[in-house]
Amino acid sequence: MTPTEHVFSLLYMRSVSDDTTARARIRDTAIAAFARDGYDAASLRAIAREAGVSPALIVHHFGDKNALRSECDDYVVGVFIDEEHDIIVAPTRDRVRTALNDLERYGPYIDYLARMLVDGSAASDRLFDSFLSHTRAVLAEQRDAGMLEPMSDPEMTTLLLTLIGLGPVVMRAQIARTLGMDQLSPAGLLRTTLPTLELLTHGIYSTTALLDGARDALAAEGNTPGGEPS
Repeated sequence: MTPTEHVFSLLYMRSVSDDTTARARIRDTAIAAFARDGYDAASLRAIAREAGVSPALIVHHFGDKNALRSECDDYVVGVFIDEEHDIIVAPTRDRVRTALNDLERYGPYIDYLARMLVDGSAASDRLFDSFLSHTRAVLAEQRDAGMLEPMSDPEMTTLLLTLIGLGPVVMRAQIARTLGMDQLSPAGLLRTTLPTLELLTHGIYSTTALLDGARDALAAEGNTPGGEPS
């Protein structure tokens, strides 16, 4: 490589690095702004000002505000899905301890989900569907590994488990008021981890009377758990 080529290579790599850094800074600023102000109220101009870039650079990287939100959605979902996947599939002591000790950095993403999941937009539906799809995939892996009991309606169970997972995010203030602590804090997770796993592993009833009664009632009406006529 000639000296000229070497200099050009260094400048090119620096340019690419700066470009990537700016893109990430815009994304992180947008996540914080959308979480704080809501999607409609957070303008590209305000996001650019907070990120220390020009609005034109946001357009260069993302195109428009909708595309910026899509990238924010994908990134936040990836944080929880990609990084927490091993904890869900194999919640070893070390993995659980690591998650508990690293909650602070998840704060902006939790706030983002709490705001964006309930804004009634098509994007919020897509965000929810991403978590639903991930829950479905995890259950499929656990089913293949022989970890699951038979389910009368696997898709409904998938939906219920997704709601259990996202409930503390959406209802964070109400849960904190009831518990006297933030459930998504280290102390809150320590309190809720075992009861949650007990519920999922053993259930709460010591008899099958209610389940048997419900099955008999549904059968008498000619219905199956999936909502289809038998």
